[in-house]
Amino acid sequence: MMGDLAPVSVVIPCFRCTATLERAVASVAAQTWRPAELILVDDGSGDATLALLRAIQHHSGDWVKVVALSINVGAAGARNAGWQVATQVYIAFLDADDAWHPRKIEIQCAYMQTHPDVALCGHLCRHVAPDAIDVSWWAAEPVNGGQTVTLPQLLLRNAFVTPSVMLKRGITMRFAEGERYMEDQRLWLDIVGAPLPTVKLVIELVAIYKPAYGASGLSADMWRMERAELANYRYVHEARKISYLSMRLLQVYSLLKYVRRLVTVHFLRRA
Repeated sequence: MMGDLAPVSVVIPCFRCTATLERAVASVAAQTWRPAELILVDDGSGDATLALLRAIQHHSGDWVKVVALSINVGAAGARNAGWQVATQVYIAFLDADDAWHPRKIEIQCAYMQTHPDVALCGHLCRHVAPDAIDVSWWAAEPVNGGQTVTLPQLLLRNAFVTPSVMLKRGITMRFAEGERYMEDQRLWLDIVGAPLPTVKLVIELVAIYKPAYGASGLSADMWRMERAELANYRYVHEARKISYLSMRLLQVYSLLKYVRRLVTVHFLRRA
């Protein structure tokens, strides 16, 4: 099924990311099956980011598009803006401070094409040090094909980091505009709850250059992330996907996880 270019639009939200963006873009350009287009969305950075995006576009040619937002709307709004101008069958998301395995598009897009019923496909990630130069990838095929992700599973644990996700462009749901925490989980909940078939490939195809929590940036603001997760449970309940009792039990479970994370981060910082 492979042609010259993969029928994939890659969307990268960009906010003051001049230090890491070129690494992310290079990982897209180095794909064994190169996506048909790369959409770089400047999220009202107000620094040299937009100039860098223009330079990358000039150097790379027509397959790179630049969308410039006049104000900062957050990653959710920036991804939606890129989604809006995308032209390909599938959309894959990458963050400006992360990077993909060279075979990510080849493996994931091929899976989507051979499983046309699947609306969203994600995979595992590899956490690496922010200053890591090279990532030692292992070349393997997905283990046991795709594992179906259900709503109860997704409620207990966010199954996907956003840079692992590839989905069908025609899906009508979008990232929650104005939300800056756990907005990705809300979209996955919408898709799985629709219900639309969602799977996870057991293979690491993205390098995440920051810890899941306790680091600088959005991931460090643990309480705001926790509040957003609690709100997501309420959102699913109000959509009549879960009962009131289930919502409350999930919120208690989430708060217990939050306390555990606080303790973990405390001891890591003291070590």
